[in-house]
Amino acid sequence: MRVLVIGSGAREHAIAWKLKQSPRVTEVSVAPGNGGTAQIAENLDIKPMDFEALAVASHHMDLVVVGPEEPLAKGIVDYFDQQRIPIVGPSRAAAEIESSKVFSKALMEKYGIPNALGCSFSSYDQARAYIEGQDTPLVVKADGLAAGKGVIVAQSTKEALGALYRIMVERAFGPAGERVIVEECLEGQEVSLMAFTDGITVAPMLPVCDYKRVHDYDQGPNTGGMGSYCPPSFLTAETIEEAQKRVLEPAVEALAAEGRPYQGVLYAGLMITPKGLKVLEFNARFGDPETQAVLPLLETDLAQILWAIYSQTLAQVKVRWSNDSSVGVVLASQGYPGPYATGFPISGLGTLDEGVQAFHAGTGQASGIWLTSGGRVLTVVAQGDTMAEAREKAYRNVDRVHFQGAHYRKDIAALS
Repeated sequence: MRVLVIGSGAREHAIAWKLKQSPRVTEVSVAPGNGGTAQIAENLDIKPMDFEALAVASHHMDLVVVGPEEPLAKGIVDYFDQQRIPIVGPSRAAAEIESSKVFSKALMEKYGIPNALGCSFSSYDQARAYIEGQDTPLVVKADGLAAGKGVIVAQSTKEALGALYRIMVERAFGPAGERVIVEECLEGQEVSLMAFTDGITVAPMLPVCDYKRVHDYDQGPNTGGMGSYCPPSFLTAETIEEAQKRVLEPAVEALAAEGRPYQGVLYAGLMITPKGLKVLEFNARFGDPETQAVLPLLETDLAQILWAIYSQTLAQVKVRWSNDSSVGVVLASQGYPGPYATGFPISGLGTLDEGVQAFHAGTGQASGIWLTSGGRVLTVVAQGDTMAEAREKAYRNVDRVHFQGAHYRKDIAALS
């Protein structure tokens, strides 16, 4: 099987790395890929939004896997289906469960999927009036895609109004801010639960916790993710089963009922509150950095699973997972998620312990030297029999990697 992975981050490096382990897979390409994927696959210099060029490059491929959200939101699966190229991922209509928070909330309300109390608005004045009448804290969400940064938790009315102004008036996230959702701020333990689905069968992955704020103890602005660990000890098998029955399966069934059948990876961001579990958000693809921590624990052939999703035979596949724990720590450039400089040499990648992975995101090479090229540079991931062992191993190896201004959180999995 020849597989093309679309994307350029650490998530896509992890997907390509896992596919390379499959006896079914003879060739892996990544478009456009990064410095890390170039070590294990063929990088194709094609941007994820260049559907026509990707389709031409995919005609000799047996399967295409989409990593990032934007191509899915813009209809890459629909385009490839028209070209009769096998591709794994939801259609544009189904991917709206991520690309429009307003649509997603309306879907949850219509089909009884538990979520936070709140309202959606297309009018700035109406949203402002609503905020002024609510208790705080509040969560203000841009409707569309905003690279994981369009959700602001406001501790005061002033802060909520400021977030609303940035989103709807200043258009900090562009067209994503044409509509907003204002919700109650849920309290509890947050967890992500991804699942493989062919539109009929839903096979949950292991639950994973990620860290969105840039600094330790959830301080500073939101990022695309600074690390993750898997599985959290606080989430019981009974709660996972409840999430499957009350969230994942109903969401897939609801999309089918709306004429938007869903095939691919469905990601549910959940809050385990004193009143039960509630959905924070849905994503229409593998999470980042969650995927980097989860995939090393997958024992079933990933290529087999992805083909079963495409061919709607997932019920015939037994998805098995390791009993180990996994911890991933993101090394970021100084200044991220704000402005940052790149081009700094990276040292220490050749000194990592056996079995520890450094999944690349913002890296490149010049004259054989690794260089930084992005905000999130690497995710160092380690496994162990216990979470404490996995965490110690991950940080021991993080400490061996150096580049100017390197920044990482030191509390990943500290309270797991």
